[in-house]
Amino acid sequence: MTIKEPAPETGTPSTESARWPRRVRFIRIAGLSLKVDMAALAISVFFVLAALVVAVFSMGVSTTDSPSLGFVQTLKVLAGQVSGAPADLVAAALPTVVIAMVGGAALALSGAIFQTITRNPLGSPDIIGFTTGAYTGALIAMLVMNLDYTGATLGALIGALITAAAVYFLGMRGGTSGYRFVVVGIGINAMLVAFNGYLIATANVQNAASAAAWGMGNLHDIRMSDTLPVIISLIILVPVLIVVAPHMRMFELGADSAQSKGVDVDRTQVILLVLGVGFAAVITAIAGPIAFVALVAPQLAARISPSPGIPLVTSAAVGAALLVSCDAIARTILAPTVQLPVGVVTTSLGGVYLLGLLIAQSRKARP
Repeated sequence: MTIKEPAPETGTPSTESARWPRRVRFIRIAGLSLKVDMAALAISVFFVLAALVVAVFSMGVSTTDSPSLGFVQTLKVLAGQVSGAPADLVAAALPTVVIAMVGGAALALSGAIFQTITRNPLGSPDIIGFTTGAYTGALIAMLVMNLDYTGATLGALIGALITAAAVYFLGMRGGTSGYRFVVVGIGINAMLVAFNGYLIATANVQNAASAAAWGMGNLHDIRMSDTLPVIISLIILVPVLIVVAPHMRMFELGADSAQSKGVDVDRTQVILLVLGVGFAAVITAIAGPIAFVALVAPQLAARISPSPGIPLVTSAAVGAALLVSCDAIARTILAPTVQLPVGVVTTSLGGVYLLGLLIAQSRKARP
């Protein structure tokens, strides 16, 4: 691995120094050149560290009548210096925290992909119906086909892919605009919500209650074995995203501009669609549809990062910090009486975000 710095500014600056600010570095790994914004990287590291701090705090919170652990004691448990009841408490919360961090990063990457190719801040998988489609697939598996947890997980993955295919062929096939893609997704999302309500209303009470709880985005009762499919999926999807990311950046100026620069628009859109759906589906299949993380995290990352467009690494870091923080709130706000589904917290914060965005846009529109 080599790191190449831009040429120093002299009386006759080089082409590279003229194009890129000094905070940009070029890292070459196995023949692949990556452009790294050191300022954006520092912001990403900050959010990762913040997520880890919140995760340690969350693991030490007891959701029963037993006493909670302090931050230092939780660290000692993780280091293997404390055993017994404190270790059992941390072990029970560890899978939830791991899923919250990697799941938040996955949802944020999914939102960043769709918001980039549609050039629309509403282009996230929960708004355009992909997570709702995953919920539909899981409901069909659980309530109609009477399958177990594994069947519901596969149903969620299949439901998300079918929904994505429908939205693509109706909204993006032939190079139509990202605006139409979002509108078609919102329409399909509304139909799926109605169908999901019908499935729950016609099911027996016990199955309907279980399905409704899963549909709120629930990280309760996550086992460590549940984290493996998510982690393996990210190991597969992230390298593909790194390879296709330069072509994705071309979509920031529009599909026509990307095509004029030699990008195979249709092929790249299909690849990005599969990647975006994959990132959202792997966490939805495990924890249910978690709203607004994919919508909010990329927009926050774009506002705090000096990099142009929506930065992928910063989005993932913000998404991890956001979801693990929401999980900590869900675990602690009513503890030990009850533990809220994390989707309740993310939806509440997402509503506040949308309201603030609306107020900000209305103020800009005033003369």
